[in-house]
Parts: sequence; structure tokens; C-alpha cells
Amino acid sequence: MPYIAPEVIEQARQIDLLTYLQAYEPDELVRISPNNYCTRTHDSLKISNGKWMWWSHRIGGYNALDYLVKVKGISFVEAVETLMGGAAVMPSVVCAASKKEQPKVLLLPDRSPSADKVTEYLFGRGIDYAIIEYCLSHGLIYESLPYHNAVFVGYDREHKPRYAAFRATNSTRIMGDCSGSDKHYSFRIADSKSEELHLFECAIDLLSFATLELMEGRDWREKNLVSLSGVYLSKKRPEESKTPMALSQFLGDNPHIRKVTLHFDNDAAGRSASMALKTKLGDQYEITDRPPQYGKDYNDFLCRRLGISREKHSERREER
Repeated sequence: MPYIAPEVIEQARQIDLLTYLQAYEPDELVRISPNNYCTRTHDSLKISNGKWMWWSHRIGGYNALDYLVKVKGISFVEAVETLMGGAAVMPSVVCAASKKEQPKVLLLPDRSPSADKVTEYLFGRGIDYAIIEYCLSHGLIYESLPYHNAVFVGYDREHKPRYAAFRATNSTRIMGDCSGSDKHYSFRIADSKSEELHLFECAIDLLSFATLELMEGRDWREKNLVSLSGVYLSKKRPEESKTPMALSQFLGDNPHIRKVTLHFDNDAAGRSASMALKTKLGDQYEITDRPPQYGKDYNDFLCRRLGISREKHSERREER
């Protein structure tokens, strides 16, 4: 029996049927009033206010997962795989009677022959085309199949993929880590000899900072840029907080680093995380807190500078 991580199942349950059909089966949707739909295959299946009901069979539900299982008749595992991609499902393995931790096996989504949708998505968020091209050509980002998600890949010192996060390029804002991802090797652009490390919550903020540096005429390739694959959740007492895995790994692999600059969000979680790391690492490194000058995060800051108006969407799962 394949294994599906509980957090992936929870992600799948958050996808409502209307969003799923609009994104992946638009021809199946029939609008019957401003806020009510039915499906072309089953005209007695009505969708309204985030719920659906198949009246002829007296079957209903709240999400696309229920629909795929109860209406289309596919297995639960296949339904999750349909919603989240093949990387969400781990094959079953026979575990030996040993407490030794097995190495993670990263399952990457299939690669699209083009990257048009990913390029359009990133460019629409203000990321400079030259930076997008660099990431595509170096395998740091690619476009997946069948859903054309943006996939952000992290490598170890032998340039072996060890981490990957997917993020929808449409308005559904579905995101998560691919199965087998090791957060020690999160998305980064960091092969500079600089003694300074720039730390971000997520890949989009990292790319936004690189774009801002390019706009100011500075060489972003001369900097070490590392993302944490999500906000760092600190303890109430900063000294009790653990150092994020990606940060610990990078500092261990790069003993020449002397300075860490934090570029976390302008919110309570980001400010708390910055304080925790300043307390935790302040006696070993020069720590500088440099959040965006305005806006919630660095992409917000970049979009405002460029005059890009971005519609706010509720995210199915934050990039944690």
C-alpha cells in the first residue's frame, strides 16, 4: 500500500471541487446561475458555496477529493495523486527491524518540455527574465507535468537533487514539498565565495531580492542566497529555538561564512523568527535583520516598486 504523508492528504482535502474543475476540467463545468454550477456529465450534481451534491444518488461532499472518490470512482490514493501530482505518493517499502533512519528518496514530478507557464508566472511576479533564465538553465526551476506547476529544486554538494517544492502557476495557489524532500537542502543560489549569507523564508522572496539587486546595478551572483522553504517557527523563548535545517546545513558546509543577513517577512512570525536567530547565532556570526522596506515580504516589495498589482488569493498550503 503506497504511503501518503498526512500533510499531503490535508492539502488535497483543501481543494474545493469548483477550483479543481476550473483548473483541470473546465469543459465539465456548466454554469446555471451566478454562484451555482452543475457538471456536463451529471446534470443533477450541483456545486454551490464550496459544497457539492449529487442529488440523483444522494451523495455530497465539500472538496474535490470526495468527488474523485465518490463520483468518478477512483481509489483514494489515485485521487490524491490526481490532485497533488505523483510526487505526493510514496511507493510502499518493506522496513527492516532497525531504528536506523533510511535516507529519503526524492520523487520529482515529470518535466514539461517547455517552461512557458513557469516563465510567465515568475515574470508576472516581477522576477527578472535573466534570473528566470539562469534558474531554468541550471535546473534550479522547471515546469512539471501534468499540471504545469513551478518546481523549485535544491541540491547537495555533489549536485544531487535532495529537495523540491511545487507551486501552482494559476490562481489556485496550491503548493507544497515533493515527497522525499530533505529540508537541509532547500532551494538556494549559493556558490559565491562571499562571507555573507542572505536568508529568506521562501524561493519567491529569494528571487525577488535577486531582482532588486539587479535593478540597483549590483551583481546578485556574487551573493549566497538561501531559502528556508517556509517561515521559521521560533519558540516563545528565543534561546530555546532550534536552528533551521537548511541554515545549519549551509553553515556547516561553508565554514567561511561570517555574516548572516535575515530577509524575513514584515509580520509577527517573521519578526519573531529574526529575533530568535539573532539570539541563537549572535555569538557566532554577525547577524543583520533586513526585512523589506515596505510590504509584507520581498515579492510584495518588488511588485510595488514595479507597479505590479497582484490579486490576493488564499493559499491552499503555505510553503512551510
